Amino acid sequence: MTDLRSGPTGSPLVPPPMERTLDPAAVNRAAEASGLEQIGVRPGLLRYLKDLWTRRSFIQVLAVSKAQAENQNTYLGQVWALLSPLLNALVYVVIFGFILQVGRAGIENTIAFIVVGVFMFRFFERSVMAGAHSINHNLALVRSVKFPRAVLPIAGVLAELASLGPALVVMVLISYLSGFLPIAGRVTIDVYWLLLPAAVALLWIFSTGCAFLVARWVALTPDLDNLLPHIMRVLMYASGVIFSVDRYLGDFSWGWIVEYQPVAVYLYLVRSSILDEPAYPPDLSMWLLGIGWAALFVIAGFLVFWRGEERYGRD
Repeated sequence: MTDLRSGPTGSPLVPPPMERTLDPAAVNRAAEASGLEQIGVRPGLLRYLKDLWTRRSFIQVLAVSKAQAENQNTYLGQVWALLSPLLNALVYVVIFGFILQVGRAGIENTIAFIVVGVFMFRFFERSVMAGAHSINHNLALVRSVKFPRAVLPIAGVLAELASLGPALVVMVLISYLSGFLPIAGRVTIDVYWLLLPAAVALLWIFSTGCAFLVARWVALTPDLDNLLPHIMRVLMYASGVIFSVDRYLGDFSWGWIVEYQPVAVYLYLVRSSILDEPAYPPDLSMWLLGIGWAALFVIAGFLVFWRGEERYGRD
């Protein structure tokens, strides 16, 4: 007699596979009821913005921790946040301001002019590099925790803004005291100094937009990380950090491109706020241009970064 649970040779019978069909609508309803979400799918833009807003406290904590971790293994610690731009400015003042006298052409106070340029450009440069490293240097966090990846470049730029705060005090103090030297023009305290926070805020917004862009590009093409320092160096000389753009490039037919490119515009706004340079008077058109550049880059940069959300940590 053959056992119903086995075949003629004694081997167990394998039941036929069950054909189960699931209604996609029923699956979606069950997932929504259980609070489940599909992994690896870019959320909608409005939902992404909402998730980003709910994590604003996390962004603040992450930015503060990044700023405090900078130079923590050195003897001077956070003092280097002031010494680094100060030493850079000193080198450029001595070489380009007094030895080569490049920075003195068309400028009354070379010391203040170069100090402001170096301090502000250093903030922009470090913000861009922070954005470039925001994904690739945090892959373990990206691959293990679900959160809007835009948190990382935003926190990176905020950390640089936190470090810029004390540096601004030093920058303004040096600029003002340099006006008492017989070789430099006076720097007077007036109502235009109140525009300095607005100029820095516009530069911060613009830098955040640039951080979004480079974060996306470097995450997809890591080789770009090696090109960024060279691009930043070219941009420094093309933005009038250590010399007057109008003085050296204004006579060229393409000089207006360099004069009105974003970084040069923000350096103009900061200098026109605290310096008494005839070549950098307060100009409403430059403020409108600065607002436009900041809005354009932060919106375009955010959208470009958001479109690659599902690819970060996977490529």
